[in-house]
Amino acid sequence: MNESYRTYHPRWYRRRVPIFWWLRQLTYIKFISRELTSLGVGYGAVLLLAQIWAASGGETTYERFLGVLMSPPVVIVNLIVLAALLFHSFTWLHLAPKALVLYLGDRRLPESIVLLGHYLAWIVTSGLVVWFVVGGWA
Repeated sequence: MNESYRTYHPRWYRRRVPIFWWLRQLTYIKFISRELTSLGVGYGAVLLLAQIWAASGGETTYERFLGVLMSPPVVIVNLIVLAALLFHSFTWLHLAPKALVLYLGDRRLPESIVLLGHYLAWIVTSGLVVWFVVGGWA
């Protein structure tokens, strides 16, 4: 080994990018907004786990939990989260035809057919959940 040899690591040129670079184009704004609305998905999951925990604690614990959920600040937060989740769902469904390419024989199905299938699945699933929650099986 040559003791005087040193590996050369060039200093890469990196252009400085401002923190709000994504505010320059509408597509970037929609992308970052969809990514940020995933926090609403996490909030919904934590809220569901808290509801299960409150239900396992008995009737009084669950009634207190429902009382907290009915307070005006929590209702406002939940409405904001609902709007964020709807935006997240719509933008995610519109990405599906680009990620899921389906062929029927040797012909590619149009993106509108794939999108329609996803929307129909979403509507049917939501309808089944509402039917179950309202008491369709009781």
